[in-house]
Amino acid sequence: MNTRLILLGLFMLTLSGCAEMQQMARTIYDEQKPLSTTEIIAGLKQALVVGTDSSVAELSAIDGYLKDEAVKILLPPEADMITNNLSKLPGGQQLVDKVITSINSAASDAAKEAAPILVNSIKSMSIQDAAGLLTGGDYAATEYLKRTNYDALVALYQPKIEGSLNKKIIGNYSAQQSWDEMTGKWNQVAGTFVGQLAELETVETNLSAYLTQRALDGLFLKIGETEKNIRQDPAARVTDLLKRVFARQ
Repeated sequence: MNTRLILLGLFMLTLSGCAEMQQMARTIYDEQKPLSTTEIIAGLKQALVVGTDSSVAELSAIDGYLKDEAVKILLPPEADMITNNLSKLPGGQQLVDKVITSINSAASDAAKEAAPILVNSIKSMSIQDAAGLLTGGDYAATEYLKRTNYDALVALYQPKIEGSLNKKIIGNYSAQQSWDEMTGKWNQVAGTFVGQLAELETVETNLSAYLTQRALDGLFLKIGETEKNIRQDPAARVTDLLKRVFARQ
């Protein structure tokens, strides 16, 4: 009886071993067989969707822009004269902080609506585009998204940024009004004979356009980081399709 049980056990182990070997052989075959065009396109699109979703989720969270130094939106350097003088007044630094917080909150609010624009672009990507991007550089797909969606994203972000800039914050003045007054006075001086002798340059920065650009730079920075991770780090390939497609690159 004991002998029969031992033989049965050995038989079962043999079957189990065969099953494991078959699974191993199947895995090796799957990894080695050529990728179809459909798989290549699907893999790249999935990588872009993963990168877009994670980046948008991160930036659209409360203080998503504000608390990330890599993407935090600040006023342009030309505004230093305003911010430096305000910070010397009672409550001035709090006012500057309020403007910065408001701008970054507007960017986070806009980020919530960025995903559908980017995902629609990903879904409509052609076979030729996908094949070329798969073998491109670390940020090739991110650059494609930026190139094909920038104008639509500007139209999404800029009105929200402008709304933030036009909020009255002190003395019935908004950040935009303060900026316009400051640059207007500076340009008057720069345009005088004395200003020209001193080689002063006029300031033509469009504040909302500048801040919108900074917000979008942050968005694509995050998407690019995810794309690079997927290309270089197997641990970042969170689906079987990503593992299979990008393991070959």
